[in-house]
Formats: sequence, structure tokens, C-alpha cells
Amino acid sequence: MATTLSFHSPSKPTSHFHFQLKPKPSPPLFAKVSFFRCRASVQTLVAVEPEPVFTSVKTFAPATVANLGPGFDFLGCAVDGLGDHVTLRVDPSVRAGEILISEITGTATKLSTNPLRNCAGIAAIATMKMLGIRSVGLSLDLHKGLPLGSGLGSSAASAAAAAVAVNEIFGRKLRKEELVLAGLESEAKVSGYHADNIAPAIMGGFVLVRSYEPLDLKPLRFPSDKDLFFVLVSPEFEAPTKKMRAALPAEIPMAHHVWNSSQAAALVAAVLEGDAVMLGKALSGDRVVEPTRAPLIPGMEAVKKAALEAGAFGCTISGAGPTAVAVVGVEEKGEEIGVKMVEAFMKVGNLKSVASVKKLDKIGARLVSSISR
Repeated sequence: MATTLSFHSPSKPTSHFHFQLKPKPSPPLFAKVSFFRCRASVQTLVAVEPEPVFTSVKTFAPATVANLGPGFDFLGCAVDGLGDHVTLRVDPSVRAGEILISEITGTATKLSTNPLRNCAGIAAIATMKMLGIRSVGLSLDLHKGLPLGSGLGSSAASAAAAAVAVNEIFGRKLRKEELVLAGLESEAKVSGYHADNIAPAIMGGFVLVRSYEPLDLKPLRFPSDKDLFFVLVSPEFEAPTKKMRAALPAEIPMAHHVWNSSQAAALVAAVLEGDAVMLGKALSGDRVVEPTRAPLIPGMEAVKKAALEAGAFGCTISGAGPTAVAVVGVEEKGEEIGVKMVEAFMKVGNLKSVASVKKLDKIGARLVSSISR
């Protein structure tokens, strides 16, 4: 997302931190076709078109928690066990340089099979462009393990699994950071130009987006000898990312900017030190985005209160919502907290919800299986 930052005149009695969301251009209309030749804004990064080393690959990309409270659009992490799968094949029936989405299964079967209108398709096309693929046709199956509009990076998981699949089938020529660029092609068209889902979905762990122009990603390593669990509670309520982004304030008080900056810095320090308690406190401290979005999710404020009262180190909205995420240091405690959060969603928001307790996914999108040529 392009963002313009400016400060009000210092002569005014109340200083504000101002950001303006630039309107996105209307997407072009495309014919309803089920394949697409490689054309994307990314650049070809290899000198010689690689040949496929596998006839088929299957990949997985994990769910992600974006923002982590005060880290709007620049902090995110991957969570273990939830995500999307892509199966990609070299397909002689598909014209060279083109990709076909042949099947979509799982939680979102109504998604378009037009690669131009599908997260996996857009990312696959961008990756093919980076590799300079012109001599091979591909077909792709997408299995959705994540529901749409859940706040768990559903679009990013599809994009990440597809980008990694294309890279793997041609011999892993691209670095993970380059695959993030391919995934950003998808995110930009679907939910906005932000990397706090797609970066951890591909790279795993915690990721800080230091800069977008140029893209500069900083993996943050949570110590392996420390425990960290995420309590994810997803209600039966859809919160489309574009709608939730449209609800953001046009300007915020300078005091809120300073506060959020300090909380984001504390969160990064907590990750590097493996301090789950401080991580939770910082994650709960957002004064900019969460106060605007929480009222749009029935029961969210009560869910956060219930989580903290039950012993969570912290709680906030995962991404754009509606999933609530709490942080704990013990899995069994997380299960107890999840029960209280589910009860609060029902009691106050009148929403059914499902709770799960997950670890940090430190790997990111990866190859699950392959068939050699």
C-alpha cells in the first residue's frame, strides 16, 4: 500500500501524525479464460530459461498473523499447522508459457480459476516471469485450508504456495526474498500492497518489513529454546481486508504515533529475546488500527478482555480480522484461554467460533513432495 506521511504545522496546538491512503486504480476487465501467458510487472531474474527438474510438485504455505498489534503493514509471523496446498504439474496439453488452474478444493471452492483473478495464479505467473518461462506449460491445483476473510493470510498462503511450487519445479533458482516479490503481485491485486502476510508465509518465523521501496525484509529469530504459542479464535464472520483497510483513520494524534512506535520496537526486542510476556504486552498495545477495527467485529473487545483475564500475555486482532490472536507460553494454558474467548464471542457477539493453539512456523512455504522427470 502506498502511504504518504506528513505532519501538521507545528504552530497548531495539537500535533497529528497524518497518513493518506491513495486510491487504487480500478482493475482492468479480462475475458473469462482459464489460462494466461506470463506477463507481469516483475522482471526476469535469470539469464537462461531453466528446464523443469520435476514433472510434479506439491507445496504448502502456512497461515500468518499480520500486524501483531502495533506493526501495521510491517510486522507478521507464520503459524504452524494451518495453510494452503498447491499441486503443480508440467502439462503438455497447456500451451508453452501458459498456466492453467485446473481445480480448486477445500474451504473456498467458489474462487475463480482464471489465473488473473486468483491469488495462486497471479503469484505463479509472476514467478514464471521471473524465471523467464516460455517453453513449458503448467497446470495447477489449489487446495484451500484457510477460509477467505479470516485474518489469517488466506490470499498470501495461496500465493506463497504457488510461487514456491513454480520455483521448485524449475530447480529452485530464486531466493525466498525474490519469491516475496512474486507474492506481492498477488497481494497488490487482491488486498493491497503489503508484505506482512506474504513475507512470513514464504520465509517463516517473524518478519519485519523495513522498507517497501526497495523491498527490504528482516527475519527476526525467536530463540529456539523458548516457548511461544498462539491462541487463534476464528468466528463465523467474514472481514474482507479491503473493507477493513477502508475503515482506517485518515490521521492520528502524534501521541498515538509515538506510543505505537515504542510498542512495535518493544515487540521486536521481545521476539529477539524470546520474551513472550513482553511480546504479549506490546502486541496488546495498538492505539491506531485495533480501536478502529475492533468495533466492526461483533464481540471482539469482549474476547480480548476475556483472553487477558484468563491469563493471556496479550491479545489483538489477527491481520484485518475477524480472528483474534492471543499469546501464551504454555500450550495447555492456551487451550483454557481459547475456551474463554469462544464463550465471549458467543455471549457478546452472538458468533460461533473455533479455537486452536498453534506454534510458530519457522520454515514458511515449502516443498511437500515431488515426482522427478
